Amino acid sequence: MTQDQPDQTAQADQAEQADRPDQTAQSNRPGPGTAPVDPVSKYPVDIPLQTQPFPGLASELIPPADHGESSWVGHGRLAGRRALITGGDSGIGRAVAIAFAREGADVVIGYLPSEQSDADEVAALVREAGRTCVLLPGDVGDEATARRIVREAVDGLGGLDVLVLNAARQTFVANLEDLSSEQWAETMNVNVNAPFWQMQEALPHLEPGSSVIFTSSVQAYTPSAGLVDYAASRAAVNTMSKSLAQQLAPRGIRVNAVAPGPFWTALQVSGGKDPEQVPYHGQKNPLKRPGQPVEMAGAYVYLASEESSYTTGNTLSVTGGAPTP
Repeated sequence: MTQDQPDQTAQADQAEQADRPDQTAQSNRPGPGTAPVDPVSKYPVDIPLQTQPFPGLASELIPPADHGESSWVGHGRLAGRRALITGGDSGIGRAVAIAFAREGADVVIGYLPSEQSDADEVAALVREAGRTCVLLPGDVGDEATARRIVREAVDGLGGLDVLVLNAARQTFVANLEDLSSEQWAETMNVNVNAPFWQMQEALPHLEPGSSVIFTSSVQAYTPSAGLVDYAASRAAVNTMSKSLAQQLAPRGIRVNAVAPGPFWTALQVSGGKDPEQVPYHGQKNPLKRPGQPVEMAGAYVYLASEESSYTTGNTLSVTGGAPTP
């Protein structure tokens, strides 16, 4: 467990980061009491052609993604909660970690060791919000590692109330002949087996009122031609969450999923998308742009909070207008 730094309020953190020139066009995000913003023009859509080696870093995205670093304002909706967020160093997981901390939760984030620099940035933001952050590197595609991360999360926080199963592998392969058995197995281990292993390991520690949130995808409903393994894995996760919701409802444990559409994350530029299509990411959607990770955070906060106490077995889609069942 990492050492906590002196407490700072989330408001101080927001004020400090709002002055930084490298933040994503925060003037487009409305504050309390301001008028709504056109969702089409809320964020810039100019994305240059770019690639990163797997697994990619949020710190190297051009333009930088908005994870809520200088925009998310908490209201105590998760006060006292203890959450494990896999894939919490960047992208949607990073936005969820920031939002959870500013809503009052202590968090553990899982991530690959090569993503340490991103994870350190998240930890600093969580601690600036006055919350505990435990960093647990490791590849959840390995069963022993996946289970260990859950056990160490429980030890580090003294329990577990919220489990966000978000870590994922996504690799674009244009032709089925080129999709190797090794890639298929890696995708299924991280995207399907790891949530099963970690859910099974966490279950003895989840009390009534706990919330489990799987990350699925719009790919579960409208799969892309070059993401056969990823789309299949997200459909499996979606179905797994609904089955577990039926099983665990009598124990007072809610299980839901979130299905993101095209979001601007390091996943896209580190092999998850045809590199030539990166500049057009999300532009086929009705809102004509990719989503920013902070635009997903509210869905996870809702499903983790008491506001969703009558919601289980649901998939909450945030797709920029792409229709889902």
